[in-house]
Amino acid sequence: MDGQDVPAADVSPTAPLWTAGELAQATGGRLEGVAEADVTGVSIDSRTLQPGDAFFAIAGERDGHEFAAAAAARGAALCVVAEPKVAELPPGLKLLVVDDVLAALEKAGRAARARSKARIVAVTGSVGKTTTKEALKLALGADGPTHASAASYNNHWGVPLSLARLPAGAAYGVFELGMNHPDEITPLTAMVRPHVAVITTVEPVHIAQFPNIEAIADAKAEIFSGVEPGGAAVINRDNPHFERLAAAARAAGIETIIGFGEAPEAEARLTCVALQPQGSTALADIMGETVSFKIGLPGRHIVQNALAVLASAKLAGADLALAALALASLGPPPGRGVRTALAVKGGTALMIDESYNANPASMRAALAVLAGTPVEGRGRRIAALGDMLELGVTGEDLHRGLAPEAGKADLVFCAGPLMRALYEALPEGRRGAWTPDAAALLPLLAERLRGGDVLMVKGSNGSRMGPLVRALAERFHIQVDASAEG
Repeated sequence: MDGQDVPAADVSPTAPLWTAGELAQATGGRLEGVAEADVTGVSIDSRTLQPGDAFFAIAGERDGHEFAAAAAARGAALCVVAEPKVAELPPGLKLLVVDDVLAALEKAGRAARARSKARIVAVTGSVGKTTTKEALKLALGADGPTHASAASYNNHWGVPLSLARLPAGAAYGVFELGMNHPDEITPLTAMVRPHVAVITTVEPVHIAQFPNIEAIADAKAEIFSGVEPGGAAVINRDNPHFERLAAAARAAGIETIIGFGEAPEAEARLTCVALQPQGSTALADIMGETVSFKIGLPGRHIVQNALAVLASAKLAGADLALAALALASLGPPPGRGVRTALAVKGGTALMIDESYNANPASMRAALAVLAGTPVEGRGRRIAALGDMLELGVTGEDLHRGLAPEAGKADLVFCAGPLMRALYEALPEGRRGAWTPDAAALLPLLAERLRGGDVLMVKGSNGSRMGPLVRALAERFHIQVDASAEG
């Protein structure tokens, strides 16, 4: 049974997210061992499950049914399990039995969306999705109860999970949609049904899976297919693919198309900006309304995406002044600019953790932030860079092409076979070291870091720069979370 058959939900602030009966009706499953119960959350991970959650036993690296008993022991309200697996489970569990667990999660997500009166914003783009989603959560949250995707839950299980967690009483919802192949966003946006669809930018990310960058733009434009009647598209006006994306929006029946950026034609236009090490101050024209705002993260790219946030807030009906004020408290998601002080020889160094992922656009943005970060005394700006993956046959050229920006750092350490191309393109005086993998950089950085230095670490997930960040933090005994400063 699909979400259209779910009755109107209790929208009081104290209402449970679901009742067992509502969840059974939404998923078309049957309750076993439980007559009724309040469900206060939805989880797919028994390790982080909270008492009162419904545990959906989806298949990941391991079959989620293996963890149903552990979920029950942690206080799950019920476990959503597949019919063929019931006989393998310990007796006495509270179950919601369905044909297919992932399909049931999708049905729960659709049901949550169907009962919701929230204004919904969906975000995709080659770079900046998660930070923009977090900024939207802040901006809209200043005006009313706002639900947003956790972490980067933007794929075939993350989106329905995020939707299933949408409270009936939310005023706004923000969802991140990701892809690395064509035809992945279409089913996601059909579930989310946004009122506002944002594309942050189009860059050669996951280019190995596409014939050209225009095909990437077309895949991002799939987000428009799910936009609700009367909805809007918010598109980067400074990106060379704006016209292609705008044409796709019009083809999807969207009449309100808002460009954001510095171009004179942009409806959400940056008019003045002061970039600072810990954030920025800006003045913008948002669809005819002058707005001044501070944003709590550094970088011109962050300011650019803030324009999309403010335009989306206005389109969603939120108070624009409150949205602008809220951006001052924006902090970095994990691995996307978190700043940590390290106790090194000669004093304290600052580490900027950009290790969550990397592509040519985000790498340039991170290098620009490094170039604008002040050092203390005789400190140096140091970059530790890992391979950018999924770039196909253009990989070496794209790494080599970072040399002008990377060369602005005082020292550059590179890890991975693709990064060797960048390392060899750097002036000899800028070369720190090249190693075949990230782990091998640890002793080299540990030896070279000194008081006053600023170290920026970035690479694709698969290049394993995240563990390098954690190893450096452990070795040098974190003293202060510098992201809380300023």
